[in-house]
Amino acid sequence: MMIGDAREFGEMIARARKALGITQRDLALAINSGERFIVDLEAGKPTAQLGKALAAAKAVGIRLDDVGNRRDRP
Repeated sequence: MMIGDAREFGEMIARARKALGITQRDLALAINSGERFIVDLEAGKPTAQLGKALAAAKAVGIRLDDVGNRRDRP
């Protein structure tokens, strides 16, 4: 799945978090962040810090592959 924008990324994080049965607060604690950051991230706020966003993705099991290594690229 290609992520087109911050909103889609946030929705992906929210779905994965809910599937794990953890709260936004739990996720924030897992990545040493504030709950407000998770709320903003899941809402698609485009100014979310990339490092924290990637940590949140990893914490809920989302793996972001390097698209530069994809074989199906033209």
